Amino acid sequence: MPIRSGVSILALLLLALMFLLAGGAALRESVTIDEVAHIGAGVSYLQKLDLRYNEEHPPLAKVLAALPLVVRGTRADYSGIIWSASQDFFPAYLGEWVFGEYVLSHWNTPQSTLAWARLPMLLLTLALGWVVFAIARRLGGDWAGLLCLAVYAGTPVFLVFGPLVLTDIPITFFSLLALWAMADLWDDPNRKNTLLMSLALAGAILSKFTAPILFLVFFAVVLSSRWRPTAGQPAAKTDARLWRRLRWRAMRKATWWAALVVYAVYFLLSWNQPMDIPGLAGHGPLAALLGRLLMPPWLLLRGLAWVVITGNRPTFILGHAYPHGIWFYFPVLFVLKSPPGFLGLLAAALAVALIGKRLGWFPIIPAEFATLWRVLWVSLVVFAGICVVGHFDVSIRHFTIPLVLLILLLAPLPRLLGRIRTAAPKLAWASGALVVLLGVSCLVTVVRAYPYYFPYINPLGSGHPGYWLVNDSNLDWNQALPEVERFAREHGLKDVPIDIYGFSESTAFVPQSRLWDCQAPSDADAGLWAVVSANEILDAHNCIWLMEYPHEPLAGGSMFAVHLPATIPPCRAPGGPPPIEARKLFLGFPFEMRQVFQGLFRRPEDILRVMADMRANFEKQAQSKKK
Repeated sequence: MPIRSGVSILALLLLALMFLLAGGAALRESVTIDEVAHIGAGVSYLQKLDLRYNEEHPPLAKVLAALPLVVRGTRADYSGIIWSASQDFFPAYLGEWVFGEYVLSHWNTPQSTLAWARLPMLLLTLALGWVVFAIARRLGGDWAGLLCLAVYAGTPVFLVFGPLVLTDIPITFFSLLALWAMADLWDDPNRKNTLLMSLALAGAILSKFTAPILFLVFFAVVLSSRWRPTAGQPAAKTDARLWRRLRWRAMRKATWWAALVVYAVYFLLSWNQPMDIPGLAGHGPLAALLGRLLMPPWLLLRGLAWVVITGNRPTFILGHAYPHGIWFYFPVLFVLKSPPGFLGLLAAALAVALIGKRLGWFPIIPAEFATLWRVLWVSLVVFAGICVVGHFDVSIRHFTIPLVLLILLLAPLPRLLGRIRTAAPKLAWASGALVVLLGVSCLVTVVRAYPYYFPYINPLGSGHPGYWLVNDSNLDWNQALPEVERFAREHGLKDVPIDIYGFSESTAFVPQSRLWDCQAPSDADAGLWAVVSANEILDAHNCIWLMEYPHEPLAGGSMFAVHLPATIPPCRAPGGPPPIEARKLFLGFPFEMRQVFQGLFRRPEDILRVMADMRANFEKQAQSKKK
C-alpha cells in the first residue's frame, strides 16, 4: 500500500520521539539483572562460536546485541578459570553471570559497553513500531496506522524494555511478522508466502522458547475457519477440506524450512563448543561426528527443558506473595502499567464496535485483509489465555505480545468513526476529537514520565506505594544505580550501604557503595544514608521498617535513600528490623545468592567449590521439602 508523504513524516516523527525517549532513558540506566548474562554470552557466541553460556534462551537477541561490541573489539578472557570451568551445563549456568560481569565491568568500560549493546535492541524496537504501523494501515487506513503507532510509542513498557538486551521485544517482533505471514499464507499458500513464514518463524524460535505458541495460533485459526469460514474458503465440505489441506501443507513446509535455519544457526554458533551429549562424548571419531551433528537439537531441547523446569515461580502483587502464578496477575499489571489514554481508547473502540454491530455497520475491515484481522484476534485470545492460565508471573515484559495485539485492535476505530459521521456528524466530530486526545495523551504520559519508565504506575494505582502494587522488573531491576551515585555525590557520602535487586557489583556504577541487607543492619550503619531497592521492602526482603525514617525516592521510586537513625532499634522493637524468623532470602534461594556472586567476582577461581556448595544446598532443601 503506497503511503502519503505526510503520513510517512508523521510516522517517522513518532518513531524519532520514541528513539529519543527510550534511548535517553537507557543511557541513564545501569545494567539490569538479565543483561549481565545476555551480553557476556552474546560476545562469547561470536568470538568463540561456543553456546555454553545462557542456554536457557535462544541466541538471536544476544548475537544482535553483541555485533557492535565484537566489531569495536570488546575484550574477554577465554584463558581463565571462568571460561574453562563452565564447560558443563550447571557450572555454565553459574559461570554466565560471572563471565558477563567481567565483560561489562572488569575487562571493558561498563557505560560504553552497555550503550553499544543496547543500540541494536533499540533499533529493533523501532522496527517493531513500523510493523505495527504497517499492519494497522492495512486494517484501518492511514489514521489507524498513526493512532496505533502513537499508542505503541506512548506505552512505557516498550520504552523501558525495548532497548534492553532481552528476548521479549525480539520475540514480539518476529511473532508479529509470523502472524502477518500466517495470514498471507492462509490467503495464498504460494512459495513466496511459505518462505516468508519460515523466516519469521525461524526468527521467533531463535528469539525465545515460547515461539511454539505460534503453532497453537495456527491450529486455532484452522478451527475458527470451521466455525466461521474465512474469505475465499469454499462452502462445500469436500472443497473446504482440500482448501485447508493446502494450507496445512504450506505450513509444514514453512516449519521444515524454519527448522533448517534454526539448525544452521545453532550448528554454526556451537562449532567450538565441547560436545557433551551422554553416550557420544569420548567414544571415538564416529561418535564425535554424530554428536557434533546432533549438538543443535541437543542444545535447543536442553534449554527448552530448563525453561519448563523453572517455569513455575512465586510471585507478588497487590501486597500479597503467592507460591505460584495467579490468573489475575497480568490483567492487573496491564491495567496498572498502561497509560490511561490507551485504556480509554480500548473502551472507546469496544463501545463504538458494539454500537456498529447493533446498527449493522460491519464489515469494517477491508475484504483483502479480513484473514489478517482473524489471525490477530485469534492470536490475542491464545497468547493472553496462556499468560492468564500460566504460572510464570514475573513481569509485564512477558505480556508484550498481547500488548501489541491489543494496540492493533484499535485499528478499525477510525473507520468506525467514519460510519458515525454519516449518521450523526456532531457526534462523530466529538468522538474523533476524543480519540485524538486520548492518543496524544499517551505521548504526553511518557514525556512526563521520562526517564523513569521502570516504576511507571498510572493514576489507578494512586493511594498505594509501588512496592505494594507490583514487584520485580515492574518496579526495579537494578537499573537505578546512576541515580544512587548522583545522590551520593550531591550529599558527599563516602559509605553507601545498598540493598540492590540484582547480582552484579554496584561499585561499577556507585564506587562508594557496599552490599547491605536491610533486614540485618549493624551498629556501624547507624546515622548513614542507606539505599534499598523498592523490591526489597515487601517482596524480596522484609524491610518495611525503613519507611518509618526519613527517605527519598530515587529514579521515580525504583529505589529509596533512607536516613538511618543515630541508634538503630533492636529486632522486634518499634522501628527496628524484623526478627530472624521473619527475614527473607533474596529470590527465595536457600542461601544468600548475592554474597555468593560478590565472592566470585573477587575470586573467580572459587567457582567449582561454590558450585559444589550450591548443589549441596539445593539437595538439602529438596530433602527438607520431602519431609
